[in-house]
Amino acid sequence: MKTSQLVENEYPVYCETYFKAAGEVVLIEELEICLHDFIRFVQNLSMDKFDYRYAEGKWTIKEIIQHIIDTERILAYRALRISRNDSTPLPGFDENSYAANTPANTRSLQDLLTELSAVRHSNLLLFKSFSEEQLLSKGIASDQPISVRAIGFMIIGHQKHHQNVFLEKYL
Repeated sequence: MKTSQLVENEYPVYCETYFKAAGEVVLIEELEICLHDFIRFVQNLSMDKFDYRYAEGKWTIKEIIQHIIDTERILAYRALRISRNDSTPLPGFDENSYAANTPANTRSLQDLLTELSAVRHSNLLLFKSFSEEQLLSKGIASDQPISVRAIGFMIIGHQKHHQNVFLEKYL
């Protein structure tokens, strides 16, 4: 299942930013590959960058890594519910509230990357368990229709989007 197979009626317009960041990839393969690429990328950053903010009120790299973890957990939960034909509309979440209520900056980089890896490996198994029919299932999240496979590509694209932000604003 590739990014190019997504059709417009299975995701909100704002997801296109993440799909563009993901590129033309195969869902299951890229869920694993991009995790390793991200960890390698972050481990090669200078230690003085992890607590750096490029502007007042912007998140640190550690806070962004925690944001990636939190968002992936929420997206995977949505995918699970939708794949199991739970038709309950799923609420949005306030990413700024999550960031304001995390001790990310007091955590070690290794701790954050270990958690990210554990979350991704769990979600990789989850997405591998979905049938073709489940991947095409659609539900409502944040008041918008979305498919399970679109959520998978969002996980990839969201991580890559933030890696690009690191390159553009932090390095």
